[in-house]
Amino acid sequence: MTIPSSLPIPKTLTDAIIVAVALVILWIIVSIPVYFAGKLVKGGKASFGDAMVATLGGGIVYFLVFYGVDIFLGALLGPVALVFGFILALVAWLAIYKASFNTSWVGALGIVVLAWLLLIILDAVLALIFRVTLPKFYPF
Repeated sequence: MTIPSSLPIPKTLTDAIIVAVALVILWIIVSIPVYFAGKLVKGGKASFGDAMVATLGGGIVYFLVFYGVDIFLGALLGPVALVFGFILALVAWLAIYKASFNTSWVGALGIVVLAWLLLIILDAVLALIFRVTLPKFYPF
């Protein structure tokens, strides 16, 4: 697996600190829609900490499952491993949301869908007001 050339690789300690701070800020910003979606689905019984755990844990687990399946089953199954990895990664991601918010599978799916919609709205607002956008987490 190669790293895409578009990813900035820090060359100095200052660059590494800037990247780390930027990633934490991005994590907080992306957790905001998840927090509000969790509040809506859970009837107000969700905390920002739940959202941050779900956002970070979901991303890490998704990455590990998707690439783990690709690495370990890719040689055996070929391109089908990517599809299998994608499906398993989505289920694992939902499981993190389910556990983080202590909700059902349907509740976790509701939080994810609402969070994506809120993220798209937040991205549009940031673009209009500040002329900046979040990294594209959605396909359009």
